[in-house]
Amino acid sequence: MKERIRYYSTNLKAPEVSFREALMKGIAPDGGLYMPRFIPSLSPEELMGYRGQDYPGMAFSFLYKFLKTEIESDVLNSLCRDAYNFDIPLEPAGERSYILRLDQGPTASFKDFAARMMARLMNHFIAGENRHYTILTATSGDTGSAVASAFHGLSNINVIILFPLGEVSDTQRKQMTTLHGNVRVIGIRGKFDDCQRIVKKAFLDKSLSDLNLTSANSINIGRLLPQSVYYIYAWSRTGLLPVVFSVPSGNYGNLMGGIIAREAGLPVRKFIIATNENNEVPEYLRTGSYSIIVPSRNCISSAMNVGHPSNLARIVALYGGSMNEHGTILKSPDLERMRRDFHGVSVTDDTTRETIASCHRDHGVLLEPHGAVAWKGLEHYLAKAGPEEKNGTVYISLETAHPAKFPGEIERILSFTPPGHPSLENLEKLEEHYTRMDNDYGSFTQYVFKHC
Repeated sequence: MKERIRYYSTNLKAPEVSFREALMKGIAPDGGLYMPRFIPSLSPEELMGYRGQDYPGMAFSFLYKFLKTEIESDVLNSLCRDAYNFDIPLEPAGERSYILRLDQGPTASFKDFAARMMARLMNHFIAGENRHYTILTATSGDTGSAVASAFHGLSNINVIILFPLGEVSDTQRKQMTTLHGNVRVIGIRGKFDDCQRIVKKAFLDKSLSDLNLTSANSINIGRLLPQSVYYIYAWSRTGLLPVVFSVPSGNYGNLMGGIIAREAGLPVRKFIIATNENNEVPEYLRTGSYSIIVPSRNCISSAMNVGHPSNLARIVALYGGSMNEHGTILKSPDLERMRRDFHGVSVTDDTTRETIASCHRDHGVLLEPHGAVAWKGLEHYLAKAGPEEKNGTVYISLETAHPAKFPGEIERILSFTPPGHPSLENLEKLEEHYTRMDNDYGSFTQYVFKHC
């Protein structure tokens, strides 16, 4: 008999729901984030078998463990084959060290792995329904373009994307604002955390209930499960040894995907939480005291400019604690176990630039700012790790965006223009459409009522 997985709210005040309900709601009615009541296990035989599977087959195998009571196997397999039709290179960068390039999808960002699967699952679940849904998403960089691309042109889904004016690259902005039709983009005069607050408030606003709001942010559990797959894929291609992952972390959805894979049985020795100067989580691991950074610090790794990561509530819950949506820890998690499992590192902009230069010089690998933060985090960890931590271990650092999205930085650091990516061609020639708006929830709701 197939065991049905239910999803609970991290605020613990909402009914448990199915995956479909969690996907379509985005956020729980009590303001919490949905988490699976249990995570299915991968047997040693299943893990070994992944080495012989291609990426779409691996995605189907893993996701079906969560979704087998909610979607037919042949349908899910078809959706995975359709979503993952691009390369996932793994570049050697030293002894037992690799760069996992998650930048080859249709919008040159790791967000493609989740957004494309979410779009297909949502479209499947709502097929035949006589109503529209509105996807409301905040972005600090790449989420917006990936979501806009994945959902563009779907007749029964509208998309509204909020981004902080002046804090995404020109390329990231144009990838969102040059898609029209069912995609609308709002530039908020504020920070990513302000955009995220507006989104979360809207989900709890009963006056907007008729819009059938859902989210494609990493607050949505539908973002996290597909992201777990590339951790398994990378491990399966690097010798099947225990692994250390270095993850560039902003809103911590990427990291949470890896944690789910570990909880399922992937032999992860440690996660390196690599942040820019928004170092609230490394400081929490160091001191045991959590403080939101307001306003968030504007760094060149712009997608990580987050002063309070939403997914920290999920991590706290997994370690036996409780954190509300405002960042208040109501029940302390097992901090000592978190310190054993995670290594927190904060990287300055100057060090980020130096790392782009040194990685290219020493390994012939081209990184952009987010990947450079992760690579520096790995270097920091290796400088402190003892022999017992290094023996029989493979190291994988995640590169989450294509260097062509940051041509100015690359040119200043390395004195050449990074190779392009098909999704970025001719952006300069396309017409942009977006609305500039004050950081004001009332203005936002007026816009929504007018356009949705």
